[in-house]
Amino acid sequence: MTISTRGAAQAPAVLVLEDGRAFRGRAYGAVGETFGEAVFSTGMTGYQETLTDPSYHRQVVVMTAPHVGNTGVNDEDPESGRIWVSGYVVRDPARVPSNWRSRRSLDEELERQGVVGISGIDTRALTRHLRERGAMRVGIFSGDALADEATLLARVQQAPEMLGADLSAEVATKEAYVVPAIGTKKFTVAAIDLGIKGMTPHRMAERGIEVHVLPATATLEEVYAVRPDGVFFSNGPGDPATADHPVSVMRGVLERKTPLFGICFGNQILGRALGFGTYKLKYGHRGINQPVQDRTTGKVEVTAHNHGFAVDAPLDKVSDTAFGRAEVSHVCLNDQVVEGLQLLDQPAFSVQYHPEAAAGPHDAAYLFDRFVSLMEGQRA
Repeated sequence: MTISTRGAAQAPAVLVLEDGRAFRGRAYGAVGETFGEAVFSTGMTGYQETLTDPSYHRQVVVMTAPHVGNTGVNDEDPESGRIWVSGYVVRDPARVPSNWRSRRSLDEELERQGVVGISGIDTRALTRHLRERGAMRVGIFSGDALADEATLLARVQQAPEMLGADLSAEVATKEAYVVPAIGTKKFTVAAIDLGIKGMTPHRMAERGIEVHVLPATATLEEVYAVRPDGVFFSNGPGDPATADHPVSVMRGVLERKTPLFGICFGNQILGRALGFGTYKLKYGHRGINQPVQDRTTGKVEVTAHNHGFAVDAPLDKVSDTAFGRAEVSHVCLNDQVVEGLQLLDQPAFSVQYHPEAAAGPHDAAYLFDRFVSLMEGQRA
């Protein structure tokens, strides 16, 4: 990525997809060039949480909501210490932010952090194209990076693909840290950071859990050095087929029968640990309005998603695994994609979506309570 931070609002820009389709607009944020996987997010709110979600590393996010930036940027809502998206695509950016917590405009923040974006394009047409053709590599170019479309297309096609990308260690913490319990401490949890969002350990802390956040490279010995009552595997970017180390650590946790909870990337890690495969979705699930059914209760939840890969597990039967019987616990009602797994013979479960509600609805908050119940049961 190359960037400049001068004259973004007036600079022409072009977005070029790897299949040759191009969209022309204006620079938004930093001027320069960037590459990534083009994906679309259907959330109408929560853009600040989306931008700072490490799961979006190396992705160019297209916002389907036409008007973006009206609440500006504050210093309370980021899910990590920086913006992780590779690029940002909006149709009608807000000219003036209007919110009492706003400290600066969205385009100022994108420019400050060197994130190249584009505005003024038909994001509806772009989204329909991605739905029909699938997520694909893309480049955004403005300022000195502009050239003829054939040259830009060649550069896009040379960019790395998401399939086969091992990215979690690039976004995870390098040093372990502790998020203390709020109020009386009841449990200790070792959380493997594969791209964790800040709200996730906070949701556990609210329930009296002291969370030890460990690097993605943490060993099984380092996990148990904190004497955990439970182990958590977080969300994160990249292809789960590359995550051999986290899969190995999870199998060690399952062998010890320690209560285990995984979300998003953690769900895919559990799938692999149980012997299931994973595969890349055509265009993935992203946004805060995805319908999921909890098959254990029949309840339908509106949930927040950000995943381009899924677990290949049978929906219609209980599977025998090396760690006992397993079943699909949650399923997406739009396309029947596996959205959760649970073991029936020991305390372990996972979901593919984001129950911490940052940003997103609160329908799935009960999953943290379910994790607490597993730890209570194990202690009893």
